[in-house]
Amino acid sequence: MFSSCNHSNKKEKEKESSNIAFTPNPKEIEKREVKTLSIGSDAPDFNLPNIDGKFYNLKSFKDSEIIVLIFTCNHCPTAQAYEDRMVEFTKEYKEKGVAVVAINSASPIGLMYGESAWTDVDDSYEDMIIRAKDKGFNFPYLYDGDKQEMSLNYGAMSTPHVFILDKERKLRYQGRIDKKEKPGTGGNSEDLKLAVDELLAGKEVSNPETKAFGCSTKWSWKGANREKVDAKWKKRDVTLEEIDNQAVKELLANNTEKLQLINLWATWCAPCVTEYPDLLTLQRIYGNKAFEFISISTDKIEKKESVLKFLQKEHSGVKNYIYSEDDVYELIELVDPKWSGALPYTLLVEPGGKKVYSYQGLVDMLEVRKAIVNHELIGRYF
Repeated sequence: MFSSCNHSNKKEKEKESSNIAFTPNPKEIEKREVKTLSIGSDAPDFNLPNIDGKFYNLKSFKDSEIIVLIFTCNHCPTAQAYEDRMVEFTKEYKEKGVAVVAINSASPIGLMYGESAWTDVDDSYEDMIIRAKDKGFNFPYLYDGDKQEMSLNYGAMSTPHVFILDKERKLRYQGRIDKKEKPGTGGNSEDLKLAVDELLAGKEVSNPETKAFGCSTKWSWKGANREKVDAKWKKRDVTLEEIDNQAVKELLANNTEKLQLINLWATWCAPCVTEYPDLLTLQRIYGNKAFEFISISTDKIEKKESVLKFLQKEHSGVKNYIYSEDDVYELIELVDPKWSGALPYTLLVEPGGKKVYSYQGLVDMLEVRKAIVNHELIGRYF
């Protein structure tokens, strides 16, 4: 759960519209050996909240001949690659007595920033609501990120990982949805459909166990890895360089191979310093891909030392600049003639200088993340 990159008003609206009666409370659990449930085993029961705030268990699907449990999450590129197929499978098999249930098996505290470089949301309960709406999920999406008991009981090793239960609620299949991960390469849930069709026909599943390729389950005990990464980030050098009009022109031309998020701000601007940590977090999320966050302070040059102190306090180990010319209005025209001059001002520039996103004022972090991850230089899939 990225407390330093909260989504603004949109997330609150999502929460209000779903009438949530559940408050997530992820906790670190003791590290243990995880074993996948054996074929033929009785299905362990569960009691987990759906994105509508209601709790579900096995009895919630008592009228279904078959239950397809899919352990998945928001952040994983492989999981995202199969979401449309999950929706289509549900449409096709709903009237055949097949219930599809997705379970977010990832602990929000077990996720490192860089592991969310393929998505615009993280694995929090609140972000599950956003992702389900964006993709039109037509099945329950349950949250197991607090104690991860269901994921441990079934032995969900990756995302996605499928478990199929028959009418007696015994496990008859576990493994992949199909072999072709990336959308558009011909995958059509073949392995999942074969197993379900055989069960509906009263047959034994011919291939009850398959390999399930994907991101490893983010167990909460992996939070120790995040602490190490955090400590390493805080050791980065924080510098502040002066930038004049010519250098601003060169920066905006973006003669790099990276998508650049440029933020113009000032230490005297309350909204600027409020959102700065969230913008900085975007570097930690997407920085290992073709992305770069750059800050430009519009403070007077004599305030350079104060600006540097702020940046050091925020551990801003990125390219930091302070405008060195006297005429700030010249800077405004250079950056964007459409910009009124009010701070903060944020723009996303692709290689070659094309502006693909710009906003004056406090940005909506969800919108910014969507603009980043949906750009071809970043992307959601391998």
